[in-house]
Formats: sequence, structure tokens, C-alpha cells
Amino acid sequence: MQTKEIIQKLYTIVQKQAKKPANTFGPDVWETHLLPVIKYAKMLALKRHADVDIVEIAALLHDIASISNSKEIKEHHIHGQRYAQEILSLFHYPQKEIDKVKHCIFAHRGSKQIKRETIEAQCVADGDAMAHFDSLYSLFYLAFEIKKLDPFAGKEFVKEKLERSWNKLTPFAQRLIRDKYKAVKLLLD
Repeated sequence: MQTKEIIQKLYTIVQKQAKKPANTFGPDVWETHLLPVIKYAKMLALKRHADVDIVEIAALLHDIASISNSKEIKEHHIHGQRYAQEILSLFHYPQKEIDKVKHCIFAHRGSKQIKRETIEAQCVADGDAMAHFDSLYSLFYLAFEIKKLDPFAGKEFVKEKLERSWNKLTPFAQRLIRDKYKAVKLLLD
């Protein structure tokens, strides 16, 4: 199976998983988070001459553990590697490439100090962080609906999440998203 065919199948698999009622983040996570991550990660891969296929696959699968099993959310960067291995092996994707995807998934977390050893991992981590600035409303949904925080705690949660996202970005990605960052800071301060 060609890589482009595998990617198309992954879109179907991940979207279907995201739309399941058991998904803790709700069915809108596909549009509010996953698609923006993919968009930014691919854009960065093109600009930074990274392997676009690895980046797109990893961006698609970066939160697969979170949306598949609510018990794996806290360590979804670790469990996500297992899902990627299982899914990509079914398509006979080369193990060397699977390992690259798994590193991107492992290293995408902003709240963990994990070294991003490849440009592809940087693109996925940056795409993940950049997406938070596109869908501010989804962070408020997470704060108020999922975490059941009061208005003040919810606002602080969102501010801290966005600050972590900003700090996680490479300088290259920060330049691309700086205006949104400043606007959000102004809005939330």
C-alpha cells in the first residue's frame, strides 16, 4: 500500500475514533484540534524541508491514545506510540518510518521536557501548540465542561495552557503565530 493511501485510511480511522461518544474531548476535537494540528504541522514541514508524510501521519496520530481511552490521557504521548505501532503495522508501513512517527508522538507534549530529536518531531510539537491559538474556545470547553472549573480557575487554566504552548514553540513557529499569541494575552490579561 502506498503512503498516500495509508494516510487517507488514517484520516478515516482517527476521525471515526474522534467522533465516538466515549471520546472524553467530545466529537468536535476533530475540527477544533486535530485538523488544525495537521494543518500547522504540514505547513511547517514544507517550510522546514522535513518529511511531510512522517509529519502528517504523526500529527494525525499524536492524540490517538487520548481520544481512544480516557484512562490513557495523562500519558497519551507514551500510549500513543503503541497505537501508532499497531495501526501502521497493519498497513505494513516500514518499521524505520514507524519509529520516526513514534518519536514525534512521544515528543509532542508541551508539559513534558522531552527532547525533540528530529525536525519532524519539532513540526508536530509546534503544530500541536499552534493549534491551541486557533481554537481558544475548545480550551474553554476543556476547562469548563470537561474539567468543571469555575470561571476564574478556568481562565487561569487556559492562560497557563497557552503559555506552555507558547514556550514549547520553536522560535521559527513563534514568529508565525506571534500576532495570535499577543491577541490572546491581551484578551486573557
